Amino acid sequence: MLASVRTAALHGIESVPVAVEVDLSFGLPALVMVGLPDTAVRESRDRVKAAIRNSGFEFPQERITVNLAPADVRKAGAAFDLPIALGVLAASGVVTSRTARNALVIGELSLDGSMHPTRGVLPIAAGARRDGYRELLLPSANAAEASLVSGLDVLPVDTLREAVATLNGDLPRRAPPVARVTGVATGDDIPDLADVHGQAMGRRALELAAAGGHNLLFVGPPGAGKTMLARRLAGLLPVLTRDEALEVTTIHSVAGLLSPGAGLVTLRPFRAPHHTVSDAALAGGGSQPRPGEISLAHHGVLFLDELPEFSRRALEVLRQPMEHGAVTIARAARTSTFPARFMLVAAMNPCPCGYFGDPRRACRCPRPVVERYAGRLSGPMRDRIDLVVSVAAVPAGDLAAAEHGEPSTPVRARVVAARERQRRRQAAALNARLAVAALRPSTGSVHPDAHAFAVQSSERLALSARAFYRLLRVARTVADLAEREKVSVEDVAEALQFRGDTP
Repeated sequence: MLASVRTAALHGIESVPVAVEVDLSFGLPALVMVGLPDTAVRESRDRVKAAIRNSGFEFPQERITVNLAPADVRKAGAAFDLPIALGVLAASGVVTSRTARNALVIGELSLDGSMHPTRGVLPIAAGARRDGYRELLLPSANAAEASLVSGLDVLPVDTLREAVATLNGDLPRRAPPVARVTGVATGDDIPDLADVHGQAMGRRALELAAAGGHNLLFVGPPGAGKTMLARRLAGLLPVLTRDEALEVTTIHSVAGLLSPGAGLVTLRPFRAPHHTVSDAALAGGGSQPRPGEISLAHHGVLFLDELPEFSRRALEVLRQPMEHGAVTIARAARTSTFPARFMLVAAMNPCPCGYFGDPRRACRCPRPVVERYAGRLSGPMRDRIDLVVSVAAVPAGDLAAAEHGEPSTPVRARVVAARERQRRRQAAALNARLAVAALRPSTGSVHPDAHAFAVQSSERLALSARAFYRLLRVARTVADLAEREKVSVEDVAEALQFRGDTP
């Protein structure tokens, strides 16, 4: 007897429909699996057999052939357990309803027939709706995530026996749990900018970076507050829009980072990998590519502390995503593209000992060592950083005497207002990604005197074309925060303070 159950495979953040075809025939009892299964899928033979028997069903004593079609697409992961088990039971007559043909099924089985949560449910649910399926049968722990996709009936189950009864109509269908919103932080979860004493330039740079989506680098001696400033950027960013939240949730679902019962992620991600991270862990990869740190920071912040300590290969991996907002992982069988539209915030010491240029302590590093240390950050990478801030240490006496700085709430309000101006003027693009054509005086966005001043300053500082336009983009953000329609000379002058190469 032949039976077929529909499921899906993950490739990148996209789902590919897969048909699990099961044939029972005469011959020595065996379960043969074809259709490019990986090790985890091949091992499902033992899990499926034990789950069927421990659920009170009889495992067929015949030759069982399972084909995962299309045969030229590699199948990976344990989410094929449930569709394979239901296919075997359908071929042996236990699953009698034709409902299985209209439902897409995913789920990992325990040996006792209970269900484990699986990763990548959100893109699979979106793919099921796209491909015309009306129902999605899956573990209860993933039901809230799947319910984020409208127009799809979610059928949550806890065991293989319950899955069979649900398909046969022997059990009333349970309503999926309400998806709880995740990633909503309280005031105690996100550090407040009010904790920062002094550091006026650093605070202003954070506001500019948050308002325009600009990349930012802090340079200063140990203990000056570079990391403290960087970690307060998250509190200045607006919450994710619905579309952005779905993208972020999808990436975290594929990476397996959503907890059971989790729903929509609304807080912008803040990722801070250690400097020993490999280039593959940063960009993503593996035999079956998964998102890396730069994709997990999509629509959020990627913080790299001690920037020169990262390997050169890891840093150069960032160059393409910083320009294009996506990273492509090429493998022999398939190419996967992951979104990676992030804000880069980095911190570094000026030299290995950390005290080059510090008036309080003498630097112990010879000049060539200082130059080699700074040279670990290549010119093309520096070109892609919009704001460079020198952070000086605040004396202890000033720390004790200084009042708390402006808290994050009013700064966030200005950031949100500036981003709203950008949205009205240029749709979805933030100033950091503003098209070159929009920065010309002929558009009316930049005053001719301001453009001429930017050209003159760029020639004096020998800026590249990329750095020149990044200067204008920062100036555009300065103008938005000041509620000016046109970029003025004063806006360009302030933007020049954050170039890091001003004499």
